[in-house]
Amino acid sequence: MLAAVVPARNEEKRIIKAIDTLLATPVDLIIPVINGSTDDSPYYVRQIKSPRVLPLYFAEPLGIDVPRAVGAKIACDKGAAAILFLDGDMEGDISKNLCELLENVNSYNLDMSLTDCYPDEGKASLSTLASHLLEERRRLNMELGLEEKVGAASPSHGPHAVSRRFLSLVPLKELAIPPVSLALAAKNNLRINIGTIVGHKYLGSPEKNENHARLIAETIIGDCIEASCAFKNKKRSRIRGGIEYIGYHRERRWDLLEKCISEKT
Repeated sequence: MLAAVVPARNEEKRIIKAIDTLLATPVDLIIPVINGSTDDSPYYVRQIKSPRVLPLYFAEPLGIDVPRAVGAKIACDKGAAAILFLDGDMEGDISKNLCELLENVNSYNLDMSLTDCYPDEGKASLSTLASHLLEERRRLNMELGLEEKVGAASPSHGPHAVSRRFLSLVPLKELAIPPVSLALAAKNNLRINIGTIVGHKYLGSPEKNENHARLIAETIIGDCIEASCAFKNKKRSRIRGGIEYIGYHRERRWDLLEKCISEKT
């Protein structure tokens, strides 16, 4: 059984397109994780009558990336052999790419199938912040011994898929810090590679304002620093050069995640 997890907060204008894209793939179970929404996202998702869609609703925001781990817990309990992750704000026509990600897990035995969101022709137009973030991701991948295979690709950005073997070796809670899940997969010698190529602009994500983009970048940089620590068996830290990279990290609701993981379904 193939499952997809779709984190969404206040995505009423985009979540339906993301789910429709998944309905055009071989995915058997689609788990939208609607959390902290103050718009009509829950209403629109409830209008979808497909038996393949199993929404989860949380009144409180779970924080960045935590919905992935929550949805993965449900998918694992349902017996998923592979899980695809797609953010609820991605309304691009990428069903073919999603199929490729799953195919590389299902038929070609990858444990983590990543998206290359920045093929060479798309790098020239990047902002200074985006370029810096890309290099941080590449830096981590070099430490993990993955840079030759995946470049700067990261589970922090773009859809990706993981195998049941991955889910058995990487603790579910670590999915809430995507670079850490990547580092632990590499540490366990799991098979990691690019599963599809789709430029960032084709994902269909909305443009972010400057402050939000900065906080996202700080979050991911801190996540990469923490991932490096996890890979090297060092005490987890988000500090480098005397700077602590927090971003949205403090908004991650570890209490709600632990509660979800401990519950039986």
